[in-house]
Amino acid sequence: MSRPEETPRAAASGREGGHAHEGQDLALAGERRKRFGPEFIPLNLSAPFIRRPVATTLLTIAVTLAGMVAFFLLPVAPLPEVDFPVVRVQANMPGASPETMASTVATPLERALGRIAGVTEMTSSSSLGSTRVILQFDLDRDINGAARDVQAAINAARSTLPTMPSNPTYRKVNPSGAPILILSVTSDVLSRTQLYDAASTVLAQKISQIAGVGEVTVGGGALPCAWTSRPLPCTARA
Repeated sequence: MSRPEETPRAAASGREGGHAHEGQDLALAGERRKRFGPEFIPLNLSAPFIRRPVATTLLTIAVTLAGMVAFFLLPVAPLPEVDFPVVRVQANMPGASPETMASTVATPLERALGRIAGVTEMTSSSSLGSTRVILQFDLDRDINGAARDVQAAINAARSTLPTMPSNPTYRKVNPSGAPILILSVTSDVLSRTQLYDAASTVLAQKISQIAGVGEVTVGGGALPCAWTSRPLPCTARA
């Protein structure tokens, strides 16, 4: 008599257990549907970004746009602003050949200027009636003090230089500076000598008086020169 009573209870408990298991399976399935990615992700820096892909995408787009905007607002110069202490020495002797300028003007100047402390590089170039010596100093050297030393060296070398219409001059220059304006002068009436004289005495003087002009250089012309000859001495006949 007891077995028929136990059978319905067991069946009822079995049905209740089945419903409980089905509920747990449905809850787990719901969690799996709500959760993106694998079931277990270790705790690291990338875990929140993997769990939230939409927020990660929006954050990436925002950072990219901010970087693009900031790139165009950066005050970047094409070259670093480094003030190299550079001094240029110019000596002129009209009519002298480049060989004469190199041997009689450039060499004595190089010897005197080479004794200045802090000179890292010295270059010279000689052309017709002109010699140019460029001195570069250490970065920690004051440009004004270097200019005073250059002036003293020029005065010391003056006794070894030939007779020139004017003493050598020096100028503090910027090695990264380039001519911002180049003018070409032509004429169908004037000769090359007259054209160069007009450009150097009239045009260059007027341009140098403009406010903000640092230097005016005239080149590419023809300077007048004088040729002298003497008769050869007669040889005595035996």
